[in-house]
Amino acid sequence: MAKFERAVEGDFQTIVDTLHDAVMNGSSSASWEEESDLSGEGYHCIVRVYERYSWFGGNRVSMALAVAGANGKYNVTAITSGGSQAVIFKVNTVGENAFLDTIIEAIDRL
Repeated sequence: MAKFERAVEGDFQTIVDTLHDAVMNGSSSASWEEESDLSGEGYHCIVRVYERYSWFGGNRVSMALAVAGANGKYNVTAITSGGSQAVIFKVNTVGENAFLDTIIEAIDRL
């Protein structure tokens, strides 16, 4: 499992769209699985789950992405999971880290 968190400023929908585009354009096997929009009364919170195939690990990796905040100030959290092939110990997390890198690069551009 890999995790990344950062505070960002800007338009909520622009942030969400930028991150979504980064995930979907970062891999031909990426898919948007589900979303929960918990926004209301000036506060915005969206949680999305994505998946993609990890060629290195030979399995699917998932990423939960949350953007939450208000008044142009938001927190972004991305957590990846599923890249390990081991039964007891977690090994081969290359796919998880690579999936997370797509979000980090997009946030750096915001």
